[in-house]
Amino acid sequence: MKKGSPAGQKCCVRAKIDMDSPNGCMRDPTIYRCKNEAHPRTGTKYIVYPTYDFACPIVDSIEGVTHALRTTEYHDRDAQYYWFIDALGLRKPYIYSYSRLNLTNTVLSKRKLTWFVEQKLVDGWDDPRFPTVRGVLRRGMTVEGLKQFIVAQGSSRSVVMMEWDKIWSFNRKVIDPIAPRHTALTKVNLVVVNVDNIAEECLQVAAHPKNPEVGSRNVWLSRKVWVEKSDAVLFKEGENITFINWGNLKVLKILKDASGEVMSVDVSPNLGDKDYKNTIKITWLAEVKNSSFTPIISHYFDHIISKSVLGKDEDFKQYIGQDTKVSVEMIGDEDLKTLKKGDIIQLQRKGFFICDVPFSQKCTTNEEQPLVLNSIPDGHTKEMPTAKLPKVKTQVAAGDNKKSEAVIKSEGVGVEEHEIRAKVDDAGISVRNLKSTKASKSEIDAAVKVLLELKKQFKDLTGNEYQAISGGKQSIVSKEKVESKTAQQPLKTSRNMGAAEDIRTKTDEAGSKVRLLKSAKASKADIEAAVKLLLDLKKQYKEMTGEDYQAATAPAISDQPVPKKDRENKKQQVPKVQEVSSNTNLKKQTRLGLEAKKNEDLPEWYSQVITKGEMIEYYDVSGCYILRPWSYSIWETLRDWFDKEIKKLGVKNAYFPIFVSHSALEKEKNHIADFAPEVAWVTKSGDTTLAEPVAIRPTSETIMYPAYAKWVQSYRDLPIKLNQWNNVVRWEFKHPQPFLRTREFLWQEGHTAFATYEEAEVEVYQILDLYEKVYSELLAIPVIPGRKTEKEKFPGGDFTTTVEAFISASGRGLQGATSHHLGQNFSKMFEIAFDDPETKLKKFAYQNSWGLSTRTIGAMVMVHSDDQGLVLPPRVAMVQAIIIPCGITVTTSEVEKKALLDVCQTCAKELVDAGVRAETDLRDNYSPGWKFNDWELKGVPIRIEIGPRDLKENQYVAVRRDNGVKSTLKYLTLKEDIPKLLNEIHNSMFQKAKSELDSHITVAEDWKTFCTDLDKKNIIMSPFCGAIPCEERIKKDSSKDEPSDSGAPAMGAKSLCIPFKQPKDIHTNAKCIHPSCTEKPIKYTLFGRSY
Repeated sequence: MKKGSPAGQKCCVRAKIDMDSPNGCMRDPTIYRCKNEAHPRTGTKYIVYPTYDFACPIVDSIEGVTHALRTTEYHDRDAQYYWFIDALGLRKPYIYSYSRLNLTNTVLSKRKLTWFVEQKLVDGWDDPRFPTVRGVLRRGMTVEGLKQFIVAQGSSRSVVMMEWDKIWSFNRKVIDPIAPRHTALTKVNLVVVNVDNIAEECLQVAAHPKNPEVGSRNVWLSRKVWVEKSDAVLFKEGENITFINWGNLKVLKILKDASGEVMSVDVSPNLGDKDYKNTIKITWLAEVKNSSFTPIISHYFDHIISKSVLGKDEDFKQYIGQDTKVSVEMIGDEDLKTLKKGDIIQLQRKGFFICDVPFSQKCTTNEEQPLVLNSIPDGHTKEMPTAKLPKVKTQVAAGDNKKSEAVIKSEGVGVEEHEIRAKVDDAGISVRNLKSTKASKSEIDAAVKVLLELKKQFKDLTGNEYQAISGGKQSIVSKEKVESKTAQQPLKTSRNMGAAEDIRTKTDEAGSKVRLLKSAKASKADIEAAVKLLLDLKKQYKEMTGEDYQAATAPAISDQPVPKKDRENKKQQVPKVQEVSSNTNLKKQTRLGLEAKKNEDLPEWYSQVITKGEMIEYYDVSGCYILRPWSYSIWETLRDWFDKEIKKLGVKNAYFPIFVSHSALEKEKNHIADFAPEVAWVTKSGDTTLAEPVAIRPTSETIMYPAYAKWVQSYRDLPIKLNQWNNVVRWEFKHPQPFLRTREFLWQEGHTAFATYEEAEVEVYQILDLYEKVYSELLAIPVIPGRKTEKEKFPGGDFTTTVEAFISASGRGLQGATSHHLGQNFSKMFEIAFDDPETKLKKFAYQNSWGLSTRTIGAMVMVHSDDQGLVLPPRVAMVQAIIIPCGITVTTSEVEKKALLDVCQTCAKELVDAGVRAETDLRDNYSPGWKFNDWELKGVPIRIEIGPRDLKENQYVAVRRDNGVKSTLKYLTLKEDIPKLLNEIHNSMFQKAKSELDSHITVAEDWKTFCTDLDKKNIIMSPFCGAIPCEERIKKDSSKDEPSDSGAPAMGAKSLCIPFKQPKDIHTNAKCIHPSCTEKPIKYTLFGRSY
C-alpha cells in the first residue's frame, strides 16, 4: 500500500470493532486506504491516507479541541469517534451536536428538489421558489442578509421548524436603507386624471426619502396623469388627494359610466396645502412627450409546498402548491430602464423587487424587452396574488380617510394588516386566559366583544375572514370553520412561537443536564432538582403551544395534533422497530436499485425503471426526452425488421420535409370533421417575424398528398406505396409520459394509394398482421387485433384497424399501432385523381395510412419489467448475454486471472459468431455482485458467470433475467445452448403476458357487472350498438373520482376496439351495454381505461 502498487491499491486497513453491533459504524470501519495521486500540499510524498472518521478524533485531541461541533447526522458515528480516542489513549473532546434548520412549506432533499426540476414544475435550480442559494438570491436575498440571519440564529439541538418570514425580515433590514424608490402602476384598470393649469416639467426628487447617498430620480408632471382604479374609487369630489412626490391635488369632478365605474377624474393643483395627515396617498405616472413608460412584468411567488409542515410519512407530491407564480403586467417610470440584472428597488406601495431581466430595445426592429422584476418578501405575512392584480386590499368605507391612509401607505404594504392581526392574536389569548381562570361573565363578554370588533376590522381591511396563522401562510375559510378550528387548537402567534422556541432550547439543555448527572452518578438530591426543573419547563412548553414537548430525535412534527390513542400506539411500536434493527446485520440499502414498487406506485416505478435502466435522460423541454442507446437500439431492431417486411410488399422509403404550411394544414382542418391540429408553430427567423407561420408536422398527410396529386396522372401511376421513418411533434396533451405520450416521438408512417377499394383493403390487413408480429414475435407481448369504433377511428378515414395491448399493473389498454383505410376522402381533398380505363371518367384514388411509434418501447417496459428493473425480450435486447468473470480475489495469480478473462472474451466471440449479441464486463473497479445487480437493472436476458472452478470443469453458469433460474451448462455446447435458451425466454415471457391478459378480459352483459369489472382493472367485452352518443355516455357514467396513475383524474371506459375474434354471437334479444340505450347491439366491443 505504501508503494502504491496495483496489489496495494486493492487493499485497505480496517478497524475490527464488533461485527455484531447494530450500529454499522461500529463493525469494521476503514481507517486507511490507498490513494495513488498527488496531494495538493504534500505532492506524491504519501500514498496511504487515513479516512476522515479515523483522522478526525485524533486531530481534534492532539490540536487541543475541547468541543467538537457535529450535526446530528453524525450521531451514529459519535460512538466510533470515542472508540478511536479510547483505543489510542488520547484526551477526549466533548461532542456538541446540533441539528439542521428546517423551513415551513419547504422540502430540502436534493432528490425531492430534483423531482420538481424534472417535472418542469419550476424553471430550474435557480427558480426563485427554490430553497437553493441561487434560488433565494434570484428572489432578492442578499448575502449580507443571509449572513446576519445565520449569526442571529446560532445553533440548537432542537429540530427547528422556522417560517421564511424571519429570514426575509433580516433581508429587509439590509435592503430597505439602500433600495431606490420608483413608481409603477398595474397595467389593467388604469384611470386618467386630468390636471388643470399645470405645465409639462421634470422634477428632481430623492431616490430614497431617508438616504441622500442613493441619489435622485426624475418625476415628470403633465396635464394627463394615470392612476390605478383601486385608488380612483376612493376619491371624493372636493377633497384633497396626496400625489406622492408632487403634493396635494383637489378633486373637482369624477366621471363615471352607466355601471358606476370611474372613467376619469378632473383635479386642480392645491400645492399650497401642506396638510398630508388625513389625505389619501397614491402613486401615479404622468404621460409626457419627452418620456416613455417602462413596460414591466412582475412575478409574485408562493410556496411550492402547500402544507406548512409535512409529516414523516407524508408524500410531498400530495401537497404541491397551485398557482405559485403569478405574473402581473405594469408600467413604470422611465428611470427603471437603467436597471441592471440583480439591482434591488422598491416600487412605492407595492414592495421590494429585484431585477431579473433588464429592459432592452432592439435598434433594428424597435421591439422592447420588458423589464422583469421578482417580488421580494419583506417578512410580513401576505396573501399570494391569484388574479391579474396583486392582492393589496383597498376596499374600505367611503370617506373613512384614516382607514384609507392605513391601507395605502407608500412604505411597506401589509403593515397595517400585520398590526391588526397581532391585536386579534392578543385579544384571543386574553379571552382564553379569562376563561381558564373562570373570570366573571361580564369580563369575558367584554373581552369577546373586543375580539369580535378586531376581527371585523381585519375583514374590512383585507376582505377575508380572520384565521390564525399556521406555518406563516394565511388561508381563507368560512367564519364557522375558523371559529371551530380556533376552538380546537391553541393559537400560535409569532410572539408566543418565539417564546416557545426559547423554552424548547432551555428544555433541551435541562434534559442534557439530567442525563449528565445520571451518567456521572450524582447525588439523588441533585438529580431530583434537575428533573423537577425539566418537568416545569415541559409544562410551560405545553401550556404555551398546546403540544407535548418532543426531543430533537423525535419524528418530524405534523401540523395536525396526534390523538392520544395514536400516540400510545406509536409508543408501543417503537421497541419493535428497535428490536428488529438490533437483531440484523444488514447493511444500509443503496439507492442504485429501484425504490418504488410496480404494484404500489406505478408512475414512480416506471420513471425509475427507464432512467436507472439507462433508457432515457430527461431534457429541459417538457414532453421531450433523450433516447439513450439502450432504448434506441430497440427501436432500431423494430425498424430493421419491419422495414424488411414492408419492402416485401413493394413499399419504398422516402423522406418529406418536417414543415407544413399554414394554408395546407388549414385545408385539412376545414375538410375533416373534428380535426383540430394542435401543432407547434415556427413564427420567427432570428428576430424577424415570418410572413406566414409554418407548422412542425404532427403527421404527414398534408405534406405528402399534394405531391401524390402531381405524380398520379394515370391509373398506370398507381399504386404508390411510400413509407418514411421520421419524427413528429404534437403539442396536444398535458401529462407527458416517456414513450407513451411525448411531444416529440419517432415513428414510421406509410401512405399508399390504389386504383380500387379492394386493393387498399387487402393492404390494411397485411400491415395490421405485421404490427401484430412486431408485438408477439419481437416484444413478446400479446395483442388484440380489431377495428376501431366510429368515435375512435381516424378522422376522415373509412375505417381504422388496431392492435391493442394491455398493462395489467394499471388495468389499462394501450393502442399498439393502427392501420387506416382512408377511402377517397383525402384524394378528393387533394385532387389525387386519374381517368378510369373502363369508364373514361375521372376517378379518385383509394388511400391507406399506417403507423408504428416508439410507444412500443413503453408498452414493453410496462408489460415485462419488475421491481428489480427492466426485463428485455431477447429478440430486441441490445445485449442478449452478458459474461461476467467471478471468483477473482487478492490471492488469484495474474496467470489465473488472465486465463479466466481470456476464456470470457473467447466465449463472447463465439456467441457473436453464432448470432448472439454478447458482451463481457471486465470492469475491475466493481465487484461481481455489483455487476449482477447492474445488468439485472438493465434487463439483459442472460447473465453468464464464469469462475476459476468453472474453468477447471469446462462449464459456465447461465442465469435467466425473466425468472432468475440458474443453469450449469457445458462450454462445448455454448453456441447451441444460449440461442435455444433465448428462444425459451421469449416464449416464457409471451406466455406470462398472455396469461395476465386472458385473466383480465371479462364478458359483461349488464351495466353493474361492467362497472365492477372495470374497477377491478379489467378490460371488458360487452355488446355495443356503435353509436357515438352512446359511447360518450359509457365513458362519462363509468368514470370515478379517484386519481389515475398519470396524475390526471380517473377516466371512464372507452372503446379499445371491436375484436375480430368475438367471444360469441350477438343474441336476438341482446341489449346494448349502457342501460339507457335502446339501440340493437352490433358486435361485442372491447372497453377499458386506456393510455
